[in-house]
Amino acid sequence: MRFRDAAAIIAAGIVIACGAGPKSSPAATPAPTKAASGPRVRLPSGAEYAVELALTPEEQAQGLMFRESLPTRTGMLFLFPETAPHHFWMKNTMIPLDMIWMDEAGTVLFVSVDTPPCKADPCPNYGPDAPAARVLEIAGGLAKKEKVAVGSVIRFEDVNRKP
Repeated sequence: MRFRDAAAIIAAGIVIACGAGPKSSPAATPAPTKAASGPRVRLPSGAEYAVELALTPEEQAQGLMFRESLPTRTGMLFLFPETAPHHFWMKNTMIPLDMIWMDEAGTVLFVSVDTPPCKADPCPNYGPDAPAARVLEIAGGLAKKEKVAVGSVIRFEDVNRKP
């Protein structure tokens, strides 16, 4: 064996031993995907949305006011301490929303689709006169896409009443 051939074999061995070969390259093995954490809802379509929780009266009064957009597959979930009629308005809300009223188990009671921002006082109220325990707000137009309708069920994951 000539010196040049021996050097090439040794160099190849070093490359393989150091893990730089194509099969041991970190880029060749995809990292495992991290499971989503935090509060989420699973809509009837199967889509999972990350949600912010509105638990306190202050958080519920603020809601999604002054937001110019919502990231894809996100929303806000209002958890009320009592099941009662809960009416919403769109004052200082910048984007249309789909608002979904549910009972404690997540059964949809009422849907306000593409609820428009309020442009001038007095702002109208939205929602059923029937008692509800939770309300989910997502970007306008998505409830239909995600197969949300009266009687469908929304599942809750990592949703706790306490922050």
